[in-house]
Amino acid sequence: MPYVSVVIMGLGYIGLPTAAFIASKKIYVHGVDINPLIVETVNKGKIHIIEPDLEGLVRYVVEKGYLVADTKPKEADVYIVAVPTPFKENHEPDISYVESAIKMIIPYLRENNLVIIESTSPIGTTEKMAKMIFNERPELKDKLYIAYCPERVLPGKILYELEHNDRIIGGIDDMSSEKAVEFYSLFVKGNLHKTNSKTAEMCKLVENAYRDLNIAFANELSIICDKLGIDVWELIELANKHPRVNILKPGVGVGGHCIAVDPWFIVSQFPEEAKLIRTAREVNDFKPLWVIKKIEEKIEEFKKINNREPVIGCLGLSYKPDIDDLRESPALEIVEMLINKGYKVMANEPNIQKELINDNIKNYSIAEVLRLSDLIFLLVPHKVYKSIMDKLDNIYYFSI
Repeated sequence: MPYVSVVIMGLGYIGLPTAAFIASKKIYVHGVDINPLIVETVNKGKIHIIEPDLEGLVRYVVEKGYLVADTKPKEADVYIVAVPTPFKENHEPDISYVESAIKMIIPYLRENNLVIIESTSPIGTTEKMAKMIFNERPELKDKLYIAYCPERVLPGKILYELEHNDRIIGGIDDMSSEKAVEFYSLFVKGNLHKTNSKTAEMCKLVENAYRDLNIAFANELSIICDKLGIDVWELIELANKHPRVNILKPGVGVGGHCIAVDPWFIVSQFPEEAKLIRTAREVNDFKPLWVIKKIEEKIEEFKKINNREPVIGCLGLSYKPDIDDLRESPALEIVEMLINKGYKVMANEPNIQKELINDNIKNYSIAEVLRLSDLIFLLVPHKVYKSIMDKLDNIYYFSI
């Protein structure tokens, strides 16, 4: 069956690049988002996120008629769910967005449609969504193809990685896996690896838990080195001279919608077994609190010398360098905690052009932060900051 039309549920950091990329292959894509401002922006050929080369691609596919955004789905050959899956306050995964997206497409489903979930999900979610579909539309039982295929792209390189990365594809049955592989082969140059839906769901979670564990080692190491008076950057550089050692760089914590969230999905389902995964999460969640403590030590030193409260400059608010994504950002958390403690804080995020980050945080220019701050803390090592790091004697950094 030729796949000539696709509905993508969610036009966020993953959904919009995916929609534009598939549309660039001359496949008609109907992108759905519940936010009318996002729909309006996309239909103008513009974007609401920062991602290299994305705006030009969106403009092209919209002008050519291959991408249309809407607040409601329509009939199509393929349905892709690319909505967020946050966790609740107790770290239990919240799949309500996935459920809502599935409920929205159920009335439009037809025999031989392919339904794919790309959203990060707890193990068993794809099977659960299949049951929900068949409960509402029993006449479609054994007549739909349903699969899970997690995204595994890096912000800043999404379009390249959508095309070249290997993909894990797990259907609720063998034919669903086959049909999903057939679809992704239309635009993915990487290898397509077939499995079942539970294994594919677990694979996504394991990938990010593995990365979280390695980051936690680096962050824990930085805390220990601080107590010992050892330069952690020099230590890591030397340790990495070993041919089988590759320690990552520590930072102010872990953010983003994947690494900071996905390991909790495993922990919530297997609280007794996932001891190491839980500990890594706790180490990385603790790091912003440790950074706050180090900042307050510098503040106290300044106050003893100058007999006044300092103005604190914080450089970087996104969860990683050179993007505008604030989701689960430890740097943003640190700035908000400092403000809530009553400190005068001037923050800069160069990848966001808005004057206000939120109700509490103003986005000052880099020049204003450098000129007016008494103490400056580099929280996110954006490229634009590198030229100033060695020129200031009042700058302190937790990431390089």
